[in-house]
Amino acid sequence: MSNQRSKLVVGNWKMHGRLAANAALLQGVARGAQALPRGVGVGVCVPHPYLAQALALLGGSRVAWGAQDVSAHEQGAFTGEVAAGMIADFEAAYAIVGHSERRAYHGESSGVVAAKAQRVLAAGLTPIVCVGETLEERESGATERVVGAQLDVVLAVLSVDEAARIVVAYEPVWAIGTGKSASSEQAQQVHAFLRTRLAAKGAQVVNVPLLYGGSVKPENAAELFRQADIDGGLIGGASLKEGDFLAICAAAGAGADVVS
Repeated sequence: MSNQRSKLVVGNWKMHGRLAANAALLQGVARGAQALPRGVGVGVCVPHPYLAQALALLGGSRVAWGAQDVSAHEQGAFTGEVAAGMIADFEAAYAIVGHSERRAYHGESSGVVAAKAQRVLAAGLTPIVCVGETLEERESGATERVVGAQLDVVLAVLSVDEAARIVVAYEPVWAIGTGKSASSEQAQQVHAFLRTRLAAKGAQVVNVPLLYGGSVKPENAAELFRQADIDGGLIGGASLKEGDFLAICAAAGAGADVVS
C-alpha cells in the first residue's frame, strides 16, 4: 500500500551536460511534468554552470532545479568553491550534500556534510542529505550503524525546525552506477530505520521526504515507490534520458494521486 506523503523525484545529472543537449532535455521534462499528479514534485540538480539555463527554461514550470554540491563556507578566499547564496541567486530550490561520490573522491566527512547542510538552509534552499553504505559495510551487517551515524551528525547541528526542512536520500554505494539496485524490501528496511532516526529528532521531522537512489529505472521504480517509507527517488543516469526520467516520475505519481 502506498504511503500518503507527497512524492518527490530529483534528477542528479552528475558531471554531464552541454548547452544544446540540456535545452532539449529540460524542455522535454518540463513539458512531460505537466501531466503528473499534483502530489508528485520534480527537480533536477545540474552542474553549477547550467543553473542560469535551468532558471531560463524551467522558471514557471512544474520542475524545480538545484545544484549538486555547495561550499561549507559562506564566502571568502576559497578559489573554485560555490556558495549557497550564489546558487540561491538562480532561484534554485535544492542542493545535494554528502553524495557518496563527494565523500569518496573528495574526502568529505559527515561533519563537512553537516556544515554544508547548514549553509544550504541559511540560504533558503533545501538540502538533499545523502547517506549510504558500501558493499563491505552491508555484508558485515553495519548498514544501520553507518547510515545512522551519517544522518546523526547532520541532525545534531540542526534545530528541530531546520531538520524539518531537509530531504534525506538513501543511496547504497554499491548500487550507484553499477546497475545493481537494492531490492524494494532492502530499501524499505533502511528507510524505516531512517524514519525512526528522524522521528527521534522531533515530531515535525518524521515526515521529512526519504528518497531512494541507486540504479532506479522505469522497470523498478513503481515497486520501490510503493514501499511505505520511500517517498521518491534521487535519480542518476536515468535522469539524463527524458523518457526514462518522466517514466520514473510517473511511477511516483501513481503513488501520489491520493495527495491533494
